[in-house]
Amino acid sequence: MVDTMDELIARVQQQMYRLRDLNDATTGILVTETSEDGSVTASVDGNGALVDLSLSGAIAKLSPTDFEKTLIDTARAAAYRAFAERADLVTAYNEENAGQ
Repeated sequence: MVDTMDELIARVQQQMYRLRDLNDATTGILVTETSEDGSVTASVDGNGALVDLSLSGAIAKLSPTDFEKTLIDTARAAAYRAFAERADLVTAYNEENAGQ
C-alpha cells in the first residue's frame, strides 16, 4: 500500500520501467537451430516468426518429404526454444511484481 501520491507515482513509474525492460528483452530474443544433418538452419524471433533460413548443400541428399520434415522440425525446435525463453522472461517479471 502507498501512503502518498509521490509514492504511488514512483511505484507506477517503476512498474512501467520493468514492463519496458520486459518488452525490450522479449523483442531481443533470437534463437537459431540447425538440423542434425546440418542441412537446415532456422532463426526465429520471440514470437516464433521465421527471420532467417539457411540451407546447405546437404539438402540435395534429401527427398522432398525428408526436406519438408527437416525444415519444419528445425523451425519448430527454434520456435519452441524462443517461446521457452519468452516464458522465462515473463515468469521472472511476474515473480518480481508479485512482491509489490
